Amino acid sequence: MREMAAKYETVLVVGGEGEKCRQVAEGYGFKDVVTPGDIIKDNPDTTPFRKLTEDEVKNSRVRNLAEVKIEAVFVFADSRDWAGDQQIILDLLMSKGGYLGTRSETFNEGPPIFFSHNDMIWSASHDLTRLGMGALRLSLEAMYKGTFQFATRLLQQWRRDTHGIDAPPETVYFVGDTPESDIRGTNEFNEQIKNTWYSILVRTGVFKEGTKPKFAPKATVDHALDAVVHGMERESKKTFKQEFDLTSAKLAGSAIEEVSNETTPIATPGAKEASNPLA
Repeated sequence: MREMAAKYETVLVVGGEGEKCRQVAEGYGFKDVVTPGDIIKDNPDTTPFRKLTEDEVKNSRVRNLAEVKIEAVFVFADSRDWAGDQQIILDLLMSKGGYLGTRSETFNEGPPIFFSHNDMIWSASHDLTRLGMGALRLSLEAMYKGTFQFATRLLQQWRRDTHGIDAPPETVYFVGDTPESDIRGTNEFNEQIKNTWYSILVRTGVFKEGTKPKFAPKATVDHALDAVVHGMERESKKTFKQEFDLTSAKLAGSAIEEVSNETTPIATPGAKEASNPLA
């Protein structure tokens, strides 16, 4: 652990009660130790359902963590607040360079995370075994893989392996049936990313006809198949427009363009046939 302390200067330490893990980390030689309490004290909206106790407010340190680069995350002991700690850890894993409040565009710029052990369960005073740190790790991995960022990375990997294109798709069509989660998440992620995430709401879920969703989708269809058809039609129109614009650009200033811009005379009985300048 002392080798880690020499390698990483500012770290987030998770787990345990009170300030014990901070004290242990500092004992190992870590120069700048941040705790979840420090982060919540700096921005209480980080964990909407967790409020610091009086002792936590007293012991947590005041600092502007938006300007602090957290270089690594260490889970020293079992978390006392899975929801809050996981939220903070995920924020850092998906951050740009370890800065809270940022989002990476490549999703591989966050700090590394280390667990002191991987035990899934352990024996306590309860008659049945209790969940341990390994379960927390699996939970974090599942949530991270369930994010939009992971989906983008997976799509990019598939395109690279299948088509030799090492880039995420220009447009991702996300189909969901819940405006408050599926559509909201897609729309918010679309604002943070360079490529386009296009939200489609299907009427087969919680959607109620005649109501206006709080989070509006880009399109609303009856079934998942309709969503696929909508996406294909939209892409076909985009491709046609791109090809048309490219053709128009190539013809700009050519004789064909000049002829196409001329008014073709309407043939009348007895009138002479219009001459063809290309004949």
